[in-house]
Amino acid sequence: MMIAMDPCPCGSGHVLAACCGPWLTNMGAPPTAEALMRSRYTAFTRGDGAYLARTQLAPVDADDLGAWGRSVRWLGLSVYRTEAGGPEDAEGQVWFLARFEEGGRPRNIHEVSRFERRDGRWIYAAGATPRLGRNDPCPCGSGKKYKKCCG
Repeated sequence: MMIAMDPCPCGSGHVLAACCGPWLTNMGAPPTAEALMRSRYTAFTRGDGAYLARTQLAPVDADDLGAWGRSVRWLGLSVYRTEAGGPEDAEGQVWFLARFEEGGRPRNIHEVSRFERRDGRWIYAAGATPRLGRNDPCPCGSGKKYKKCCG
């Protein structure tokens, strides 16, 4: 259930109703690749497999995605780079780190997501895990080395 004044899980600092909420309820579409990525994170936190399925290029089982999203405890999202993906672009990439807890253990999804604009709407096309060295700075922004933080 969406409460209008709940903070949006995507980390934007806005309330859900003024951020990702309208897109999850099919009232408009995210204008940028980053906005779609943030709305997909929000959909995972809410177990909204239907939204995830309709905003993804490859066919997926909406029920399975929703069930998995509800089975974990979401801890936060950090977007640390966006390339293209603006309102006039045809493609874009977003680098992010999503933190969650599964079975009592901290986990993360560190991904470079690729988005395409199809029929005027952004859609998630594919994702890849970027290669990080253990001594590289952690992309979550903690200031620690990757091996001492999320790695």
